[in-house]
Amino acid sequence: MIGLETVYQSHHKRRGDGFAILLKERGDFLRKHIGTGKKVLDIGCRDGQLTREYIAGNTVTGADIDSEALERARALGVDPIHVDLNGAWPFTPSTYDVVVACEFLEHIYFPAVVFEKIETVLRTGGILVGTVPHAYSLQSRIKFLLGRKSGTPLEDPTHINHFTFTEFKGLLEARFELLEITGHVPSRYKLLAKLFPTLFIHDIMFCVRKK
Repeated sequence: MIGLETVYQSHHKRRGDGFAILLKERGDFLRKHIGTGKKVLDIGCRDGQLTREYIAGNTVTGADIDSEALERARALGVDPIHVDLNGAWPFTPSTYDVVVACEFLEHIYFPAVVFEKIETVLRTGGILVGTVPHAYSLQSRIKFLLGRKSGTPLEDPTHINHFTFTEFKGLLEARFELLEITGHVPSRYKLLAKLFPTLFIHDIMFCVRKK
């Protein structure tokens, strides 16, 4: 039987070292909300390619199931913890100012349970900031209608959950105070997105606070 770590190591190797979608856009969003002087837990950090966008001036712990990728994150100054985040978490409660979850929540079995764990490890007033694919953008819906999954979140076999914008916003608001939820819209859809603000979002970006 192939273990989960082996699955993700193979998945990461296919994408290559240093792979990160929307690196500038997501990096800008993270820096805006994290700032500096924070104790940060980056869940699903992989090799730290995105972590490096905000690590300066912060103390960052990175958690991931891929031990090989974590060693590369260590070289960037990340304190690595090898863990299957679907299981029990080894983190001390009320420890972190910020939890980062970028392109992670679609990979885990029970997002609501993970939100509960995140709330536990955050200090009072701490924030959760991250991104998640918008599986039901109009672009993806058209491809689904045509029986295609190439270029949609369904193409990735490690994606367990597929969120609509409204569904994901509701999951956040059920446990946290919503500070901002927005998204990246490909440039060719910018004008249409003015009429339908969420329909053309490719990647949902969010920041919430522990109540």
